[in-house]
Amino acid sequence: MKRTNDGGARRIVVISTGGTIASRWQGTGYAADASGDDVLATAPLPEGVTVEVVDLFNVNSSRMTAAHQLALLRTVHETLADPGVDGIVVTHGTDTLEETAFFLDLHHADARPVVLTGAQRPFGTGDGDGPGNLYDALQVAATVRELGVLVVFDGRVHAARGTVKTQTLAADAFSDPSAERLGRVGFSRVDIERQPERPAPLPLPAAARTAIPGATGPDATPLPRVDIVSHHSDGDPMLFDAAVAAGAGGIVLEATGAGNATPEIAAAVANAVAQGVLVAVSTRVPAGPLAEIYTGGGAVDLVAGGAVLTGTLRSAQARIALLATLLADGGTSDPARSSALLRRLLEGPVRAEPALATGGSRSATAVAGRA
Repeated sequence: MKRTNDGGARRIVVISTGGTIASRWQGTGYAADASGDDVLATAPLPEGVTVEVVDLFNVNSSRMTAAHQLALLRTVHETLADPGVDGIVVTHGTDTLEETAFFLDLHHADARPVVLTGAQRPFGTGDGDGPGNLYDALQVAATVRELGVLVVFDGRVHAARGTVKTQTLAADAFSDPSAERLGRVGFSRVDIERQPERPAPLPLPAAARTAIPGATGPDATPLPRVDIVSHHSDGDPMLFDAAVAAGAGGIVLEATGAGNATPEIAAAVANAVAQGVLVAVSTRVPAGPLAEIYTGGGAVDLVAGGAVLTGTLRSAQARIALLATLLADGGTSDPARSSALLRRLLEGPVRAEPALATGGSRSATAVAGRA
């Protein structure tokens, strides 16, 4: 379906992937089954916007796989190959939205925005938040440039990097616990308050050209296994070693505090790295950076064993950085090169050009520090 509001000055493509924004009652619970056209029909269009819909797949995002994310990445790149497209909105479930957004952002080199949004309340409910979120996402996609991949939810604009789901049910579902929001949207205007920090983008991985969601057997594209293992009191290396034995090419150790575990786990990390496994250390603490402070199995020993600290990225996005590293050309053939690439993706940034916006946005300086 193609919908146009007055003028049709900005052409936005909506890629529909399912989630709560597309979920209807199934008798015992909700599941994604509404088409992108159905979802779009619930939302008004910002003035001067033309919208086209691509129904890519329709799943609850807890079922998201790397094959789904690669298919979406491929579709985003194919869509932006058309110079007449001004921006993309992806409707997505909230459970794994933070992972998909970060994955797209790591491979996004275009000035035009890709905006992810969704809903906390299902499709067609009287108090549904999906239509408002979709309207805001379309407004942002038609307005900003040079900001990478964004998350727009409940009137807030977030950078993909660092943004996680922080509320299970509340409407303001997303934030970056370690940084301020990127901006806000409302009353038909977009205010951008700061420039996101992003590493130099990766090229489209070869697997993105062949990955098919749900494919099995000879039709399935082989993809690297990347696991997350959490440390806790009484934690031991058993699950970490099991991940290595299962063939993981990368493991995120979700440590305690600023990145601490035990001497036994530190030894398991060193052994895994010696076998060519990439290991990143995150933390179960919601906010703040990792730091080499403690020995005795702490971050000092984990880094000495070859692990890479994730900065302020938490486990789910750290896993995506590992996946992107392993998918990159040479990602499994040269451990030193892979480790260096992983470190760049985890640690960081990049560019300090001012954000560009049109259609009524104020400059970052004009709104900095305002609530």
